[in-house]
Amino acid sequence: MKAAPESQKRLLDLAELDSVIDRLAHRRRTLPELAEIDELAKRLARLATQVIEAETEAGDLAREQTKAESDVDTVRARAERDQKRLDSGAVTSPRDLASLQSEIGSLQRRQGDLEEVVLEIMERREAADTKVRDLVAQRDEVAAARAAAEDRRDAAFAEIDKEAADAQGRRTAVAAEIPADLLALYTKLKDQYAVGAAMLRHGRCQGCKVALSIAEMNAIKAAPHDEVLRCEECRRILVRTPESGL
Repeated sequence: MKAAPESQKRLLDLAELDSVIDRLAHRRRTLPELAEIDELAKRLARLATQVIEAETEAGDLAREQTKAESDVDTVRARAERDQKRLDSGAVTSPRDLASLQSEIGSLQRRQGDLEEVVLEIMERREAADTKVRDLVAQRDEVAAARAAAEDRRDAAFAEIDKEAADAQGRRTAVAAEIPADLLALYTKLKDQYAVGAAMLRHGRCQGCKVALSIAEMNAIKAAPHDEVLRCEECRRILVRTPESGL
């Protein structure tokens, strides 16, 4: 393939811009904020599940406490009713009096047992409510941290995208100055080797960093200036410049 030396040198500008664009794309994909956001999202999901479980437990305990308090009220009301009967003097039979007093005593013991149950449930409920508050606070803290990380990510994206758009604009302008067949070869090689063209500098290919032999350098010296050369080692387009050492 033939191409003017000036066109070949423009490949180096194009390769540099492609390198800038590739670095920006890599930077965009590997922003620390992306891993941070992913980890925070996982933590947030776990906390959300834990909050639901804790709220469910607290709700169950609230219903259990309500039922236990209702049982206490029922027993207390029955004991008060029996006590009023006893105090009224309406019951005169010794057997009935003994039975009534026994029932009142039994109800009072039952009431005491139920009140102990209520106190135990209240303690468990207080612990459950505290757990809910702690988990909600953790969830809100993690959500705020994720939002802050997302803001930093978006700011970094905007900066990178601006730089990439500028580099892409300059690349388009440079590519327009390169003959279509030379540009097609460069593009094919870039797709294969990540870098499509490299400078020959002081007898060394800057693509693969391999030093050329004396025979290879002599062959390059003898080649026409418009001949498009390839590195024998890495197969990239080898661009000659005043720094080539020819």
